[in-house]
Amino acid sequence: MNEFSDLMGKNIEIEISGGNYYSGILVDSGLDIIVLYEGRTGSFLYIPSVHIQRMKETKIEENSIYYEPPSEKPLETESQGISFRRMLTNAKGRFVEVYVTGNQSIHGYLTSIMNDYFVFYSPVYKTVFISMNHVKWLIPYPENATPYSLERQSLPVNPVKIPLARSFDEQCKKLENQLVVIDGGNSSGKIGLLQKAINKKLILITAERETVYRNLEHVKTIYLAN
Repeated sequence: MNEFSDLMGKNIEIEISGGNYYSGILVDSGLDIIVLYEGRTGSFLYIPSVHIQRMKETKIEENSIYYEPPSEKPLETESQGISFRRMLTNAKGRFVEVYVTGNQSIHGYLTSIMNDYFVFYSPVYKTVFISMNHVKWLIPYPENATPYSLERQSLPVNPVKIPLARSFDEQCKKLENQLVVIDGGNSSGKIGLLQKAINKKLILITAERETVYRNLEHVKTIYLAN
């Protein structure tokens, strides 16, 4: 029995890690993920269960607008049900919005799915390596939509020149001795030369020539600063 079966089809409110709140209709759930339909925006949020702090049913206020969910979801699954990895596989090559941290999400599409991270191509940041452990939600674009209303022919996927490793920590080792940006570079201590990736830690030399040690378990995204 699905643990959220009593809430299926109902309007709910969710609090996820980081103190972010979302509300909508619960349209699907699996062992490690739920799907929330946000009628106001017409978006389907695929939310990994591990980041759900709290969930409750909310009453629809009288005279408020009710948004009927479409009969089909953008990332349909087979009869065996939905899961986080299966959702990522179905989203491969599809334009999506991914949220991991801070007040910004990343727009683009998945190009490769590895053991505990995936490779994401963004028109703004180019190739980004994203840890699966920190994905808070993913929203698929409508079938023919593209980020920033760009034409598809103006969105070439630059192939990753760095060989891909199976795990996130091994991939970080392949970025050694290169300028990198961690978690979107929201502080100066997250931009610099990746001197070493060892024992689940990243050793970064910042622009101020400071040596910063970062716990890899808390690194959400990383990409080359070029």
